[in-house]
Amino acid sequence: MRATDLSLTEEAQNQLDRFVRVPSDLRKYLEYNAKLKKQYGSINSFILSERLKWTDLKPQDAAPFSDAAASDIKILYNDWPYGIDERIVHLVVWTKFDLDDDSQTNELSSQMRDLIDDYVSRTFRQKVPAEDNWKSLKSIQSVEHFHVMLYNPSPEFMVQITQGDVPLNKLVVPSGKVIE
Repeated sequence: MRATDLSLTEEAQNQLDRFVRVPSDLRKYLEYNAKLKKQYGSINSFILSERLKWTDLKPQDAAPFSDAAASDIKILYNDWPYGIDERIVHLVVWTKFDLDDDSQTNELSSQMRDLIDDYVSRTFRQKVPAEDNWKSLKSIQSVEHFHVMLYNPSPEFMVQITQGDVPLNKLVVPSGKVIE
């Protein structure tokens, strides 16, 4: 999907399969993933230990997206965003709790979609599309997550919401080495 095809409206929901990476970014992404698999055994292990810094995926005994479940949620930049308008910031909201699917469609259940929509509205203070990666599209299968795209947010807000996260694609040079 090209930036000109992206409309940040309800129509944009559940169309992540149409997004593509710029070829140079795709090459870096594939090279870096190969390196991570060799070093960590899997991308999942890297995501859990290095990006999320979670030792387990056991959620708190709390309702999803409640204040009591805050430690079960982490918002990070998408490390390898798609080739869309650079003013659009692509985030991933990772959760320790299940994002319930509708068994008939393999998409989010309507109850879970309502919970996510409410969380996104409260957290980002605006109506933005929250994209569910249905199971067949998830590159990281073992950790539940969904995508949020923000149009031209302030840098201060991004530091606050991601707790100072920096996407890996900003730290990796073409050779696959990480800039310290």
